[in-house]
Amino acid sequence: MDIKALTQEMHQFVRAQGWYEEDSPRPQTLRNLAISLSLEAGEVLEHFQWTDNQADADELGDELADVTLYLLQIASVAGIDLEQAVLQKLDRNYGRSWEG
Repeated sequence: MDIKALTQEMHQFVRAQGWYEEDSPRPQTLRNLAISLSLEAGEVLEHFQWTDNQADADELGDELADVTLYLLQIASVAGIDLEQAVLQKLDRNYGRSWEG
C-alpha cells in the first residue's frame, strides 16, 4: 500500500468516526492535528524514557502508526503531496553539508 492509499484509509476512518462533521467534538483543523501529532510523538518518547532498552515492538508500532496517521492527515488537509515533499526534501538534503 502506498502513501495515497494509506491516506484514503485514514480519511475513511476519520469520516466513519464523524470527526469531519462541523459539530464534531474533535474538529480536524490543522492546528488540532498538529497538536495531536506532537502529543503522539511524545508517546513514542515514553517508550524510551528511563531506559536504553528496546521498547516493546507492538506498543511502539502502535505509537508510530498514530504519528504516521496524523502526519498523513495534516499533509492531506493542507493540500501537500507528502510523497513529493519527502522526495524533494531528500534531494535538498543530499546537497547539504552535515559537518559542524
